[in-house]
Amino acid sequence: MAKTSAGTVYQCSACGWQAAKWAGRCGECQEWGTLAECASPGAAHGSRGALRGLAPARPGTAAVPISRIDAAGAAAQPTGMDELDRVLGGGLVPGTVALLAGEPGVGKSTLLLEACALAAEHSVVLYVTGEESAAQVKHRADRIGAVSENLYLAAETDLAALLGHVDAVQPALLIVDSVQTITAAGIDGAPGGITQVREITSALVGLAKQRTLTTVLVGHVTKDGSIAGPRSLEHLVDVVLHFEGDSRGRLRMIRALKNRFGPTDEIGCFELGEFGLIGLPDPSGLFLSRQHEPVPGTCVTVTLEGRRPLVAEVQTLVCAVESNEPSRRVTSGLDFARVGMVVAVLQQRAGVKLGRTDIYAATVGGVRLTEPSVDLALALALGGAVANLSLPLDLVAFGEVGLAGEIRSVAGIGRRLAEAGRMGFRRAIVPVGTDVIAADSPMTVTRVGDISGAISAAFGDERLPAP
Repeated sequence: MAKTSAGTVYQCSACGWQAAKWAGRCGECQEWGTLAECASPGAAHGSRGALRGLAPARPGTAAVPISRIDAAGAAAQPTGMDELDRVLGGGLVPGTVALLAGEPGVGKSTLLLEACALAAEHSVVLYVTGEESAAQVKHRADRIGAVSENLYLAAETDLAALLGHVDAVQPALLIVDSVQTITAAGIDGAPGGITQVREITSALVGLAKQRTLTTVLVGHVTKDGSIAGPRSLEHLVDVVLHFEGDSRGRLRMIRALKNRFGPTDEIGCFELGEFGLIGLPDPSGLFLSRQHEPVPGTCVTVTLEGRRPLVAEVQTLVCAVESNEPSRRVTSGLDFARVGMVVAVLQQRAGVKLGRTDIYAATVGGVRLTEPSVDLALALALGGAVANLSLPLDLVAFGEVGLAGEIRSVAGIGRRLAEAGRMGFRRAIVPVGTDVIAADSPMTVTRVGDISGAISAAFGDERLPAP
């Protein structure tokens, strides 16, 4: 390794991680060959010793007791899209800087155009696009009906020109699509590079706080689904939203990864159609296969996304390995590590032999299930797939599976059972100790303490043989 010279560091061009010595692999994002020598921030601003003699300056505003501060100006303003407001915690707080990230073609621009059209009914909105021409954006706006006299559109890629549009229009809401396409003169680095994105975002954040200008920045994502750009980008903004969905399907979901003014555990669901996005206040039915006959290897569960219970289906397929090829584990919509853990517990605690098998596990409808309460449904689906036994169509199961084979309780059992009953399910397998059940609940509840008891309750006296 080569040592750095005085006043220089090595910075990763993919994530912005810095190191005092050169390395072949980034210590943050694990990319190879991305570290390059650059000037140290301390060299540009002087040594630390220069700060010791810094004299105090007169503050711009005097400090006041917190009891005298008027918080009315920090109230959230609804966007008019119920599903988006659910994720934001009621709407956008004036002066907020939000970062909306998602894969190309998922519908980020369509979502923001619809939100802009609703906001333009009572305030001035400026939409700055750096990826498309103004005519292309206007064509999409005509198709989804997002045209308003208070919605201003500009196609710019220069930061100075963007600031000029803000001065001329004086908007209450600013959309920048996307921050990676904006460049600024005098800043080192290529357009969309780490230095450019960081400095431009800092300038826009300062503008938003100075003018109490609500700002939404569109960001790109990398091939692994994380937000492109330096890690500090997420720390600069107030809200980080992730818009996701299968480009081949119609379902779109938005999550809050960071929210200084609201919850971070809510989910908003939309259906992408020819004329834009339609909010789905009741998306549970989208995550079920609606089979008319029981199918081995499937089990329905109820997961909680924030305070919203969602009924979803887990499907598995277990195939014996005929040759000397290594067995495969393929997941879609489920956490790969948790699937492997449930497979190990089934083998060691319930005697279900899954060693020489290919295992495929997926969810229905493109929903992503990461909550531990899905463990029990996954275990029952795998057990049914091994023995070619099917579960009743009106049965749901939820609970966390421990390494000792125990079934642990999960939060919100009452809400889960109420949602399952509303969707037509009449039987449930839940952890021992569950007592929060409404007296008028139509559900017949079976409580189990371990994985063997859960299998017996689900399949009766049927034995689960090895494939």
